[in-house]
Amino acid sequence: MLGYLLLFVIIFIITSSLRTLFVPTALQEKYLSWESFIYLIFIFSTIFLGFGLIYFIFIQNGFTILLVNGNEVKDTITSLHTCFYFSGLTLFSVGYGDVVPVGIGRGIAIIEALIGYTVPASFIVRTVVDFRKERG
Repeated sequence: MLGYLLLFVIIFIITSSLRTLFVPTALQEKYLSWESFIYLIFIFSTIFLGFGLIYFIFIQNGFTILLVNGNEVKDTITSLHTCFYFSGLTLFSVGYGDVVPVGIGRGIAIIEALIGYTVPASFIVRTVVDFRKERG
């Protein structure tokens, strides 16, 4: 039960982080600056850590969602490391193939990859929209 409550909290934090891309005042005066770079790093970090913990929670609750070289990971520390590793690879679309999602992990990986593709585009669109509003 605690694992599912933690899962809900993590999803809420990720959603709140992504929501800031669409709040009109969130990116004001942050066009091509260090602040916008740090802001984007914060969003990617939240997503990376959040999805890594989501994978980890599912594994700790007995779901097989990741296989490393065809084998299930049993050790807790190795499992946590693998979850963060896979999350980073999925978010940035690298995918070496050494860690493979199975079962519900495939759906979670698709959602993370979709977010990884859309965050930079959303950030750029938001910056352009704010820039045009300021000029016009």
